[in-house]
Amino acid sequence: MFSLGKFIRFSAPIASLASIVLCFSLCNKQSNVQFRTIPLEKGDVNVEVTASGTINPHYLIQVGTQVSGTISQILVDFNSHVKKGQLIALIDTTFLYAAVEDAAAAKNKALSQQVLTQNAAKRTKDLFDKGLAAQADLDQATADFESAKANLISAQAELDRAKINLAYARIVSPITGVVVNRNVDVGQTVAASFNTPTLFTIADDLSKMQVQASIDEADIGQIQKNQQAKFTVDAYPNRQYLGAVSQIRLQPTTVQNVVTYTVMIDLDNPDLSLLPGMTANITVAVQQAHEVFKAPAAALKFVPPGFQSAGGKRGSGPGDSTAARKDGQGWKKPDSAFGQKRHNRADSTGQKNALVNPGGDDRKNWGKIFILDNGKPVRIPVRIGLSNGGFTAIEGNVQEGQAVIIGLSSSNAKQAAQSAAPFGMQGPPGGGMGRMR
Repeated sequence: MFSLGKFIRFSAPIASLASIVLCFSLCNKQSNVQFRTIPLEKGDVNVEVTASGTINPHYLIQVGTQVSGTISQILVDFNSHVKKGQLIALIDTTFLYAAVEDAAAAKNKALSQQVLTQNAAKRTKDLFDKGLAAQADLDQATADFESAKANLISAQAELDRAKINLAYARIVSPITGVVVNRNVDVGQTVAASFNTPTLFTIADDLSKMQVQASIDEADIGQIQKNQQAKFTVDAYPNRQYLGAVSQIRLQPTTVQNVVTYTVMIDLDNPDLSLLPGMTANITVAVQQAHEVFKAPAAALKFVPPGFQSAGGKRGSGPGDSTAARKDGQGWKKPDSAFGQKRHNRADSTGQKNALVNPGGDDRKNWGKIFILDNGKPVRIPVRIGLSNGGFTAIEGNVQEGQAVIIGLSSSNAKQAAQSAAPFGMQGPPGGGMGRMR
């Protein structure tokens, strides 16, 4: 008959032996794990907003005409430099001169009518004073004289209008600049009716340009006036230009449910290498942390085999220091107040610097990295600062040049997952290969 005591005495050694074999297997695999590392460096962490925009002069003036007619002369061409008030085109004045002559004749006629009615009114007044004319005759003569005066004023206005239209036949430049577009040729007829036709487009000064950038609504809150902007153009891919934010326009633009805002960036173009209409690839520096330890994003997410992910109870994996277990938080607070480390907003207005991580001592501002020490990972708690997605500013018990673990080697990543699978695990936490951005 099978006895429970015999089963326990028989199964206990087997269980102990299996535990020893399992522990030896795991420890042997752990010791053979190879990690990918990167030296810990000091440097700047920059948070930047990228966008695209169009380069244009500060002012683009469209020169039109207020009178209709045929273009008789064009005195400038593309890229011509013009001065304010310079004659740039002429419209045929044949009909305009005729209109002036007609208006002048109408004025003379109105003037003669005024003299006639004035004399008639005077004679009627003399007769009325002698009792030889009725009151109605006097009133009619006076009304005719006043009407003649009004007609003369109207004729004078028509003559002035005809002269002004004649003057408008001379197309002059309203500003000093460069002709960037010409839309007419000699002999072409322009009609100034409801819409004024555009004859020329003149840029004020190509040595000072402006970039009109479209910033997504998710990033517009980080953009401020006078922030420094860097950009490149396809024509000169190896050359970088500098500018500054001059205006944030409040009018939103919605295209396919995407809301953007227009941001104007001023820049100098002394060598005239930038041409109107070029597409600029813009980078605006919105936050900076100077001379801090930079940890790759993969290092802050990676957890070696034998360590449980943050938030759970840590096992006694390799490198799990006793000091870290004694301290409930597992770190020593840095001597310097990393939360008070400041960054520049890259502007020229002298604005106060903002905090890299203004969360104080909030636990969300803490994390951990693993340092490879004598072939074993050692957990180092760190304070998290400014991050740009690729690198994060950290501070803690770290030194420059330390080997920060960012993932497993390509051969160990698959091996670690296979070794954990028979025991019901989904693979070692953080065992995947970290990828740096």
